[in-house]
Amino acid sequence: MLEARAVSEGAQQAPWRRVGARDGKLYVDLADAAWRAVEIHPGGWRVIESHDLPFIRSPRMRALCEPTRGGTIDELRPFANVASDADFILVVSWLVAAFRERGPYPILVLNGEQGSGKSSFSRLLRGLLDPSSPAIQGPPKDEQNLIVSAQNGHLIAFDNLSHIDATLSDGLCRLATGSGFAVRALHTDKDENIFDGARPIIVNGIPTLAERPDLNERSIVVRLVTISEDRRRPEDEMEEEWARARPRVLGVVCDALAAALGKIGRTRLARFGRMADFEKWMAAAETGLGWLEGTFSASYESNRKDSADSAFEGDVVAMAIREFLERDDMAIWSGTPTELLAALGAVTTEATRQMRIWPKTPQGLGNCVERTAPLLRSKGITVERKHSGVRTIILSRARQAPPVEIDDGF
Repeated sequence: MLEARAVSEGAQQAPWRRVGARDGKLYVDLADAAWRAVEIHPGGWRVIESHDLPFIRSPRMRALCEPTRGGTIDELRPFANVASDADFILVVSWLVAAFRERGPYPILVLNGEQGSGKSSFSRLLRGLLDPSSPAIQGPPKDEQNLIVSAQNGHLIAFDNLSHIDATLSDGLCRLATGSGFAVRALHTDKDENIFDGARPIIVNGIPTLAERPDLNERSIVVRLVTISEDRRRPEDEMEEEWARARPRVLGVVCDALAAALGKIGRTRLARFGRMADFEKWMAAAETGLGWLEGTFSASYESNRKDSADSAFEGDVVAMAIREFLERDDMAIWSGTPTELLAALGAVTTEATRQMRIWPKTPQGLGNCVERTAPLLRSKGITVERKHSGVRTIILSRARQAPPVEIDDGF
């Protein structure tokens, strides 16, 4: 009876899962038995006891700790086994952005050797943002399972991946930026399972995971260092210390969110990259973390360059194109996909050409060139396609200017 009245008589509202926004304020569901929430506004934040916010919960969701004041973001540092301070800045930035009520969200990629604490750190971040059971899980088998994960929590965390194939890469990109999903519901012929929204994502693994250019552009790649035996500590001790620090760290995150709400309208970026919304949000939030202005952007730009270099070196087609142009010092090359495939074959080894990812047909090469165009552009190589009767690919390479000789008068 109550459900029927709600459907037919109640005001229609879009449901929120863990986070939401209304009238210029952010809200975070603590998911406790009292249905308390954190209200964040430009002047600060507070825990509210009663409200009419349209939060919904799934059976997987667990309670979030109540934030407290008086902490600093550096209290998270001992629990973050990252390789550098710049990596720590980016992890915190990802966390602050993940509390936004809408995407796009950057994808956090945690890389590291066995024993570097990738799974433990993923669980820790999950518990600070969107506690759930299980906290982390293996990769989805298909798009249907990816949608189910997105529908049952605010955060998605995939553990111990050895590879991200093209299908999963495309799915993660769409989920991070907010594209819709629609697949046939199980055991039906006409019903669809639909998800339209964005989710923060964590993936971790030993190898480089963000190799595909579109995934790389949306990712923050952070490296964890191996924990030596003399530094390793029992988990129960770490959990006890983290239980004391977590409310204060969450309070600092709320401070940063309040700062972002107060400054976002006045924040301007010098340039707009693929994740411009994330960059603008963090530029507005960083002073709330106690950082100097520009701290985030310096770390992010360095990370983007390193990630792009890594993705370029892992792309056999991009590497072959650069080798082909540099070998004969060509500034421009034009030809058909068939001619380019033959030319690239001449500068690569037999082992490379036998790799599964090497294109075997001109059409396959054309698709690869389209995907690698952002990577090539980062190395001064532009790609142009023409279809005037004959399909043509034009490669242009910007030559570096010769060093300037300075006459010092001697």
